[in-house]
Amino acid sequence: MMTDHTDVTTGIVGLGNIGQYHAERLVDLGVPLIGGMDVAADARTRFARRYDVDVYEDHRELYDEVDAVIITTPNKYHEEYAIDAFERDLHVLLEKPLAHSLASARRIVEAATDADGHCMVGFNNRFSNAVRIVKNRLDRGELGEVSHVEANYVRRRGIPGRGSWFTRRQIAGGGALIDLGVHAIDLALYLLDYPEVAEVSGVTRSEFGSREEYAYLDMWADDAGPAGFDVDDSASAFVRCRSGQSISLEVAWATNRPANHEFVVRGTESAAVFDLLEGTLSFYSASNVGPDHLEDTTIETRQNDTHTDEQRAFFDRIAIDERTDDSLGQALTVQRIVNGIYRSSEDGGTVTIDE
Repeated sequence: MMTDHTDVTTGIVGLGNIGQYHAERLVDLGVPLIGGMDVAADARTRFARRYDVDVYEDHRELYDEVDAVIITTPNKYHEEYAIDAFERDLHVLLEKPLAHSLASARRIVEAATDADGHCMVGFNNRFSNAVRIVKNRLDRGELGEVSHVEANYVRRRGIPGRGSWFTRRQIAGGGALIDLGVHAIDLALYLLDYPEVAEVSGVTRSEFGSREEYAYLDMWADDAGPAGFDVDDSASAFVRCRSGQSISLEVAWATNRPANHEFVVRGTESAAVFDLLEGTLSFYSASNVGPDHLEDTTIETRQNDTHTDEQRAFFDRIAIDERTDDSLGQALTVQRIVNGIYRSSEDGGTVTIDE
C-alpha cells in the first residue's frame, strides 16, 4: 500500500552535499520541501536557486514553517538542531552519527524521550535490498545460530577532503571510525538483533592523512593538505557481546590495499556474504543429505537507492504513527562502542561498555 507523503512539510538543516542529496529524494517522493537552513550564505544561495524554496540562516525560522526536518550538519551541531526540533515536537531524521561525542549523544536521546515527534537516525544501509534479504532469512532462522559478523568498510584512498570538518576532531569527533565505522557497527549489530555489548578492543591509526606527499586520485572536497588533520584514517576492532556473539571490524579512509566492503554473517546452518556497496549476495552451507557436499547460492536482486527507502520508511512511520523504530537508542549503543574503541586505542587494552 502506498502512503501519502504530501502533507508533511519538511525542511533541511545543513545544505551541503548530503543535504542536497536528501533534497533530491524528497522531491522524488513527493514530500513538500519547504525550505533549508545553513550558516553559510553560499550554501543557502545554491539551495534556493536549485529548489526554489526559502532559505534561512536561523534554524528557528525554518522550524516555524515545517512539520519535519532532516538534519545533515557536521556532527558537533547535531545536538543543538535536534534538541530544538524535539522541543517543538517536530519529526526528525538525523544523519549518522548521533553526535560528535558520547556526552552529546546522550543529551540528544534524553531530549527525544519526552518529544511527541518521531525521530529516526540515518543508518541507510539497513535498507539495502541485499541486507533486507539477509535479515529476512535471519529472522526465519535459516542461518541457524549466528555467532560472528565480519564487518569491512575499507577505502584505498577516500579521505573526504583534508581540511574539511570531517578531518577535524573538534567538529567531527573522530575520523574514519566515526564516519564509516558507525555504518559498519550498526549494520553488524542490526543483523545480530542488537545484543547487549560487553567489551571492545581496538586500535585507531592516522597513517596517511597527515602526509605532505599523500597520493590520491580524487576527493569529495578540495585537498587543503595535512594542516589540522588530527583524526584517525583507519581502525581495527573486536566487539564481544554478552550473548557470546562477536564482531570484527575493519574500517579505513586510506590504505595500501584493495577497497573492501564485504560483510560475512556466520551461522551454524549457513553464512551470508554480501558487498555493502555493490549489493552482491551469496549464501554458503554444507550438507550430508546424500554424499557430503558444499552448497553455494548466489542471489540476484535489484540495486536500490537506500536513502530513498530510508526516507520512505521515515515518512511512512509518521503517516501511520508507528513508533517501533529504535534507531535512536541503537545509535547511542553505536556511539558507546565508537567511544570505547577510541578509549581502547588510547589506553592499549580492552574497554567495558556500560549500558
